[in-house]
Amino acid sequence: MDEDLILLGMDYARIQSAWDAVLASGAENQAVSELAQASHRLAGAALSIGYTDIGNAARNLETALRSATTPPDLSLWKNSLDTLAKACIDQKLDELYHKQMLENTQSASINQTSSSNTRIYLIDDDLTQAQLLAAQVSRFGYQVQVFNQLADLHDQLRNGIPKAVLMDIVFPEGELAGAEEIRSLQAEFNNQIPVFFISVRDDTAARIQAIRAGGIGYFTKPVDIDALMDEINKLDVQEDPQPYRVMIVDDSEVQAKTSAMHLKKAGMETCIVFRSAEVLDMLEDFRPDIVLLDLYMPDYTGLEIAQMIRQIKAYVGLPIVYLSAESDREKQLSAVGQGGDDFLTKPIKPDTLIEAVTARIERYRQLQTLMLRDGLTGLFNHTTMREHLVQEINRAARNAQPFSLAMLDIDEFKDVNDRYGHATGDKVLRSLAQMLTLRLRRADIIGRYGGEEFVIILPNTEVREAVGLLDDLRNSFSQIVHLAQKAEFQVTFSCGISGFPQFDSAASLSEAADKALYIAKHQGRNQVVRQ
Repeated sequence: MDEDLILLGMDYARIQSAWDAVLASGAENQAVSELAQASHRLAGAALSIGYTDIGNAARNLETALRSATTPPDLSLWKNSLDTLAKACIDQKLDELYHKQMLENTQSASINQTSSSNTRIYLIDDDLTQAQLLAAQVSRFGYQVQVFNQLADLHDQLRNGIPKAVLMDIVFPEGELAGAEEIRSLQAEFNNQIPVFFISVRDDTAARIQAIRAGGIGYFTKPVDIDALMDEINKLDVQEDPQPYRVMIVDDSEVQAKTSAMHLKKAGMETCIVFRSAEVLDMLEDFRPDIVLLDLYMPDYTGLEIAQMIRQIKAYVGLPIVYLSAESDREKQLSAVGQGGDDFLTKPIKPDTLIEAVTARIERYRQLQTLMLRDGLTGLFNHTTMREHLVQEINRAARNAQPFSLAMLDIDEFKDVNDRYGHATGDKVLRSLAQMLTLRLRRADIIGRYGGEEFVIILPNTEVREAVGLLDDLRNSFSQIVHLAQKAEFQVTFSCGISGFPQFDSAASLSEAADKALYIAKHQGRNQVVRQ
């Protein structure tokens, strides 16, 4: 089954859900914005892997949504949606996606949540308060369904477990009815419901009942949206580690494909390079966690290739393991001393190969997190983003594709720290980081430059598209209500955008985006400016 098409199918399913939300809301701005975001994600993903019909149709839908008149002409949107649907049907996208979902269902006792699951169920008999909270959560990219009766949840769970359930404690049925209902449902659904309780109650009895019901979090009303999103975000870290990525450099097609087959069976993604001259390009495109390198290649030796990789700053820490038939121990040690991390001798048992690769990648990812990530937000740090920018320029130039660079800065952030404290300021930073991570595409690269400044690389994205996308995010972020010491406040950000190939170096791209950000600030803040 084509994994790329299955992933595209997930993106298309989000568009279908978002369209339903547009119709249900009467084309409310937030729902339209989320449909445009979903269309943007599918367009970028499809075009990046060669499905131009789907990508162009999704891009046309996004354009139609962003250039809508007031009131909007839903028939025009429906025509664009129908064109997209036809392109997806031609590639059997629905068929592949639903077949995969059926296989997943049959392989488990119930449908379990995953990172691609954006549904959240909110159960609260106070419909007004529930809708306010749902609006806040939805701005992070989740599809929130609100129910005001306990009985409604049971029927919904039969259709699949959502990303999370937000459950009130107090209902007309009793002061602890919410916890009691969840406890009963956990028994039926094998304790697999990820539930956070929300309540006006802050007493021991209520909290203990929530724990006994399997609650993984408890929030008093009014709910601190930043803290809630922190906890929901942790579910992704627990449930959806990115597959290990292994690049195999070997001129023997049989041996390379055999190694790749065993690694794929263990859930890893692989890339095979048969020609030494292609190594650097594939390092940029595939971004592996480890390189398995044959010692003897026809054009250049494995030692030379390893030393070449080590000369590039971005790959100094990348694990390089020689996988070769060479049995001379002195030659093996010499190879490890010249750029390698380990030496595995062919033939090698599949389990040994998998264990060796897994151990190296786990250690590498832990070090990468410490070295390349910002400790507060988990996004890439300043140095790493600069390296990614250089890599993206090389990739885009090689493939004759555009990309955009966006710089964001939270407006008047010093006032937030001065008024509410640095701990609250940190929550606001994490909130923006989470929104960017959840709302942007998998291919987009997001970092924190320092302080309250963020940067985003948007591959295969024209500047005009980036402006619409970032303006949607700006609008959503400005509507989030943050909580500090029972005081509520809202925050905005300004954004500057530049594009490749108009600016064709890391320095000129950064300078142009920074200049646009400066203009946005001096024109009154809370806006997006392109350069």
